[in-house]
Amino acid sequence: MFFEGGFAARRWENGQECCHVCFWSLGLDPRNCEISRQQAKKGFAYMSMVSEALGRISSSPTVGISQKARQMRQAGRDVIALSAGEPDFDTPDHIKRAAVAAIEAGHTKYTNIEGIDELREAVAAKFARDNHLKVEAKDCFVATGGKQIIFNALIATLNPGDEVVVPVPYWVSYPDIVHLAGARAVFAVADAQTSFKLTPEVLEGAISADTKWVILNSPSNPTGAAYSAKELEALGEVLLRHPQVHILSDDIYERLLYDGRRFATMVEVVPALASRTLTLNGVSKSHAMTGWRLGYCTAPAHIIEVMKKLQSQSTTHASSISQWAAVEALNGDNRFLDEWRKVFQGRRDMVVGALNAIDGIECLTPDGAFYVFPSIAGLLGKTSAGGRHIGTDEDFVMALLEESGVALVHGSAFGLAGYFRLSYAASNEQLEEALNRIGVFARGCARS
Repeated sequence: MFFEGGFAARRWENGQECCHVCFWSLGLDPRNCEISRQQAKKGFAYMSMVSEALGRISSSPTVGISQKARQMRQAGRDVIALSAGEPDFDTPDHIKRAAVAAIEAGHTKYTNIEGIDELREAVAAKFARDNHLKVEAKDCFVATGGKQIIFNALIATLNPGDEVVVPVPYWVSYPDIVHLAGARAVFAVADAQTSFKLTPEVLEGAISADTKWVILNSPSNPTGAAYSAKELEALGEVLLRHPQVHILSDDIYERLLYDGRRFATMVEVVPALASRTLTLNGVSKSHAMTGWRLGYCTAPAHIIEVMKKLQSQSTTHASSISQWAAVEALNGDNRFLDEWRKVFQGRRDMVVGALNAIDGIECLTPDGAFYVFPSIAGLLGKTSAGGRHIGTDEDFVMALLEESGVALVHGSAFGLAGYFRLSYAASNEQLEEALNRIGVFARGCARS
């Protein structure tokens, strides 16, 4: 195969060439090209420009819903978007000032792949201070967001035939990253009957000789469920019986835990698992820094090394400016976090109360994060006031968006049908109006 003049071509044994105008670069299918059709009649094969690996994954449904909401707004529609997973607060000023100071000091060059020493020292101090983990800077790694930490770890360690246990409901990217690596996601259901938490019995049943990783996310996206130390200890006892299994502990919502609950992470509770656990965190959710793209972790040396090797051939390192901002986020004044937590808890209580007052919707009270994950079982099978049949949770969220201008994410996007995810990282005024619209929409639904 060779590229020339905007064409992708393959020269066959008879010396002739099969050329396609690069429709693929425009998001089109070259198989629709008349030249391609004529060549196919002559026995030439179509050669896809999309990798087989990419064919194993889908686009993020949460991003898709948010994009549709933005398009509707641009078209003049009044839309309240409660689909995105980011705080509505602004990055604190002292963190912004640290970024500006880094620019003015000339910290704009390449850094170490694994992150600047100052940040990895701050990460190690954070893990020691907040999570009682005995780690040093050399045990810590920095990447362009928590998602890249997960991507690096799984892509660098998984092979075809390997399995990863993914609790359901799950954050949308977990299974797709597993599939991109050519491995198999094994889904372990943790539904409303167990408050969306994995039980030791279900975990045990999901593990096989091929299991390489188990992913735990607490507090959870999309449910807000959080494991207590006692619950983690019970899961840890199962994992101790399976020495081939590594644990990816996604703690990105650590700071958002309500009702006086104390956060716990797996290695803190079961130190014997430290040699095979990656503990992930970041500043996106805690410090309202989603756009800064900065995640970090601590992990065993054999995991750090392969992540470093992979990252050296992709992004190289996180933004130098974001790294210096994160140093201030971790080491600086964090008293504002308590106030933010109170605001989120108040919003949670308002949202849960309003949803449970709507016939057809049932909502558990989440432990943390900034999501609710209510059941709409009582609305399925009905028809909206606009004439749309509500046969699935996706039908529900799309009808709600089109008819009432509220953007949510359907539960099946997270692996559990019959639910939806609502992010209450929005102002009280927006939430009150959105809840009113959801109530009006639900009351307007009639049995088909």
